Amino acid sequence: MITAPHIRARKGKEKLVALTCYTTRMAELLDPQVDILLVGDSVGMVLYGMDSTLDVTLSMMVEHVKAVRRGTKHAFLLADLPFGSYQRSPEQAFTSAAKLLKAGAQGVKLEGGLEMVETVRFLVERGIPVIAHIGLKPQHVQTMGGYKKQGKTESDKKQMLIEARAHELAGAFALLLEGTEEKTAAAITKAVKIPTIGIGASPMCDGQVLVTEDMLGMFDQTPSFVTRHAELAQDITKAVAKFVKATRK
Repeated sequence: MITAPHIRARKGKEKLVALTCYTTRMAELLDPQVDILLVGDSVGMVLYGMDSTLDVTLSMMVEHVKAVRRGTKHAFLLADLPFGSYQRSPEQAFTSAAKLLKAGAQGVKLEGGLEMVETVRFLVERGIPVIAHIGLKPQHVQTMGGYKKQGKTESDKKQMLIEARAHELAGAFALLLEGTEEKTAAAITKAVKIPTIGIGASPMCDGQVLVTEDMLGMFDQTPSFVTRHAELAQDITKAVAKFVKATRK
């Protein structure tokens, strides 16, 4: 099974591949091929029809981690800390992260810049592997004014570089860069000794992660950076139509 040290050691080598996963059966299908399975707080939008990730609870994440763990034998199992479960204090973050690890996760991901560096250090010192999530941060959508590309200006680039280096020094074993300009993503990838995993952050990162359902064409609309490798929504519609026709006939 892939571990956090394995992922860290992939810096600058073969690209890391990560996909989101929320169920046992999907884990069984994805696990043999990918390096990381992410039980993301995107579960709220993908499976529950929520408008954002903000309403996802820790108890929801725990149950989905348990489900994915049942179908995972190879990939590193990473879980998001949902909004409100870690921002109050490092101690709160540890309590929440411990629940996810007891459910089967091997590490956690949290969103935040310099304000989260001490929390990352606190978790790592207590045996919890952490990936820090910078750039576009969906849990900060209210303060960021929407889902906007990050790192566009030189000052924004410098700020993200400061955040990336700080999280690395705090002990994060990888960085997730979301919605980040290519030049900024490239600069961060070059500046740190831990892998960068991009989502909408260009091919310059050390790896890529996507929402599986976006990649499989399960929704009518997907982010512009997503390459759809299947059109399962159409296939399902056609299959159901055939079943309905056969049954009624």
